[in-house]
This record gives sequence, C-alpha cells and structure tokens, in this order.
Amino acid sequence: MTEEADLGLETFLSRDITGIGGKLRMTPEDFVVDEISLNPSETPSGHIVIARVWHRNWEANRLVRRLGSNLRIGRGSIGFAGTKDGRSVATQLMSFRADIEAVRALEIPDVRILEAYRSNRMISIGDLIGNRFSVRVSDVDADIDIRKTCDAVRERLESIGGFPNFFGVQRFGSVRPITHQIGRDLVRGDIEGAVMRYVANPMGDGSEGDDARRTLQETRDFERAVKELPVRYTFERTMVLHLVERPGDYIGALRRLPRNLLMMFVHAYQSFMFNKILSERMRRGLPLHEPIEGDFVLPLDKNGVPDHDNPIDVTADNIDKARRNAAEGKAFAGGILYGTDSVFAEGVMGEIERAVVEVEKVDARDFQIVGLREASSKGSRRGLLAPVRELVIDHADDGTLFAFSLNKGCYATCFLREFMKAGVSQY
Repeated sequence: MTEEADLGLETFLSRDITGIGGKLRMTPEDFVVDEISLNPSETPSGHIVIARVWHRNWEANRLVRRLGSNLRIGRGSIGFAGTKDGRSVATQLMSFRADIEAVRALEIPDVRILEAYRSNRMISIGDLIGNRFSVRVSDVDADIDIRKTCDAVRERLESIGGFPNFFGVQRFGSVRPITHQIGRDLVRGDIEGAVMRYVANPMGDGSEGDDARRTLQETRDFERAVKELPVRYTFERTMVLHLVERPGDYIGALRRLPRNLLMMFVHAYQSFMFNKILSERMRRGLPLHEPIEGDFVLPLDKNGVPDHDNPIDVTADNIDKARRNAAEGKAFAGGILYGTDSVFAEGVMGEIERAVVEVEKVDARDFQIVGLREASSKGSRRGLLAPVRELVIDHADDGTLFAFSLNKGCYATCFLREFMKAGVSQY
C-alpha cells in the first residue's frame, strides 16, 4: 500500500492471508487504552500529586495545556509516562506540582480524576511498562470469512511469538503524516525547511487550513498567515507569530513548540528508517523471532520489557544462548534507531542497516542538531518483534473486538494491520 510504504511499512508477516478490512475509531469508545505503569510510592507529606486520569478524545499536548491552564501551572510541572492516541478513551498516570485538592476538583469536559495521592517524585517515561487495549474494528469486509481469517492470522503471529514491531502511522502524524520529513530536514541542517514544512506544506486534500498553508508556502507572508490559519492550529500560529515578531529566527520558532513534540520530529525520522530496515529484513526472509549472527539482541530489563539501551552483540560464540533466550521470551533481536552514538550490526543485518542509512544520505553526526540540542538523538535499538499478551478476539454484529496487552512503545495499529490490511486512513 503506497501510503504505508511512504512510512516504511512495506510488508506484512501474514502477507499471503487476505485482510478483513474495516475501520478503527468510528467513535473514541472503539479504541480504549489503559496504561500499565509503575505507581510512585505514596508519601502523605509529598509535594507531588500523582493522579490516574481518564480522558476521552484528547490529544496529548492539548490535554497537558488545558490541565496546566486550569491548575495555573506550567507544562514543566506536569509529568506523564506515555503519549496516548488522541482519538480514544484512555486512562493513564500523570503527576502535578499542584495542590491535591485542586487536582481532585478539576472540571474539564471528557476528563476525570479517578484517584489522586501525594508522592515525592514526578511520573517519567521509565514508569511506563505497557498498555491494555480494547479495540473494535467496524465495517469489516462482508465478503470475507472473518472468523476464519482472524484465526489464520492469529496462528501465524503465535507461531513466532508476536508481530513485526513497526512504528505505526500515529508516529508520523495521523492527519498529516510528515513528522519524519520534518525530522529529515532537521538532520540535514535545513531548519527553515523544517519550519515551513510544519506551518505551510499543504496536503492538497481540501482540508481546513489547506488554502492558508498554500498561500503561506507561496508568499512567505507570515503576517497574513496569522490571520488566515484556523484558530485551532495553535502550534502553527504560535510559530508564525514568532516569525512575525522575529523575522528569520527559525530556530526560535521551533522552540515555541512543546519539547516533546520538538523531540518527536527526529525520533519520527529514526522510526521511518527503522521501518525500512524491518521491511527489508522481512523481504529477505530473515527471522524476526530468532537472532542471526551479527544481530544485536535486547535482554529484558527489571520490568520485563526489552532493554533498548543495552544491546548484546550476537557472535558465533554466543548465538546458541541468544537463540535459546529468544525462544524463551527473554531476549529480542533488535534493529537500529540511528543516531549520534549508533553502532551498526554485523553480517546481513548490518548490510541492511547501512544500506537504508546510505540511501538517506545522512551521517551519525548529523543527529546532533546544531542550535537545537533538545531535538538531537543518540539513537538506540528497538525489538524487531512485539509480543502480544492476553489476546481475545470477539466477533459480533457491530464489528470485531480485539482485547490485548502490549509492551510500551508497541503500536496496537501495527498489530491490527496484520488482520485488517486496510488503508492508512482506516487506522
């Protein structure tokens, strides 16, 4: 599928099995996410508030901005372990440098504080272990034997202990999947190009703001863009207004974005290259569930999830042990997320990694973004295979319901794409 291939998702593990089609998120209730995380210990005298927050149809940065506004605190005083899908019903842990009664009293549409207590530390990325999902696939193909197809795909995935651990379309922007292109601009040193790709760069699909983006692309008239860009385009308008006030300060314009979004650009570019690498490994018929000589494997950390930052190289001397650990679910073969400190694999996997990076014409040093240190990335590794736990598939008249658990960083949509094989817009 061309749109998926543009994001590096070029193949399926179950490519010989017809998909059931369908669509996700007909309503937010069709995509339910419950975070599995480590709760900071309770300290009655603590100065940090830990809360379990339920929210419906809230994009992460919008939610943080609204919470901060209501509590009268900056976004730096709000912590969370993972970013949830915007069009969903999600429950997650968050932390606040705020009064506990003010947190409990929050009244925001489609947001609820389920519980709150005091602690001595903020929530961080390391607190996230995984997520539980309950996802309904609607409008499945009536001409397909849904039950038989799902059973066949499930059997295929279970035969290797998981599914290809691609980065899903959400990583690149569900509405405008261009974050990796902005990351490429930054890595190549084109700061102005990155800004213009974000604020202008019309998609040509007639969507709201498309004409304003096109005009800005053609005229570079930032004052006019402030008037024409839709009010809800908060980040674009903030950046454009900065350029009105400080012409030519493109780095400053980028710094007006939330730090997590700014970091996401280069991470998305690394994700795109990872997807290309994983697709090529699959095309060559190399195993995902079993390491080969030259691979790096990721052992499990203390929380039982793959340790991306401490890979172990697989050699002729330890390959039997590496394969044994992989078979027991104690280690996973990993692919490169290319950055300043990255080391290529050896053997065939190393050839694949080098080839993808060479096509992109980038160097490890390029991931040190001059003038934007916060956007730089050292790189790491990511498991090629994502295990699935507690899988239940329930077929009903209003769609097929999938319930399952995944490790942190693994995409429910990439699991479901093996069953659906639908277009990007359907996820």
